[in-house]
Amino acid sequence: MVQAVVERMGGVLKALLTFALVLVLSGCAGGSIVDEVTASNVVAASAGNVAPIDPNLDYRLGSGDKLRMIVFGEQDLSGEFDVTGTGKVSLPLVGQVQAAGLTLDEFAEEVAGKLKQGYLTNPKISVEVLNFRPFYIIGEVDKPGEYPYTNGMTILNAVAVAGGFTYRANQSDVYITRGGGGEVKFGISQSVRVLPGDIVRIPERFF
Repeated sequence: MVQAVVERMGGVLKALLTFALVLVLSGCAGGSIVDEVTASNVVAASAGNVAPIDPNLDYRLGSGDKLRMIVFGEQDLSGEFDVTGTGKVSLPLVGQVQAAGLTLDEFAEEVAGKLKQGYLTNPKISVEVLNFRPFYIIGEVDKPGEYPYTNGMTILNAVAVAGGFTYRANQSDVYITRGGGGEVKFGISQSVRVLPGDIVRIPERFF
């Protein structure tokens, strides 16, 4: 029994020493080790390793999206509308309504609020994305450029659409710029998804 307790204490001590070593090293390297671990976790969460999620779920609208909006009981107010380069949608009666950066539910609420201002008492609105804005792929692919987005697209699908890798391509890593943020590095995998508006960059290998 004494031996078992000693072994358990040894395991705890080893874990504490390992944790202390990580903290010391990360402090010496300006937090790079901790940052790398955190980044790895973020990439793993982004990659998902799960079935593709419907882009309409919490999808943020942007310029180039085409919407179908139905105002129940008001056929003249319903129809198909484009999100313009200014990020707005031009609608009957209410005019320009901000769309870029909003989810579908938030946009529907925004339109409902406008219609309540002297037009309808209790508008019921449904909004869906008909056509998503394109994505962009640059770097070491045969045909870099702008391409239409398709539901459930992955990194490998995007590369295939762009004609495949060049002979100089690093086929292990990819960099994605999303939503106005900075580039995020991912491992190339079928589980890594591309979203509308993404800028995908395939880097050059160094050997």
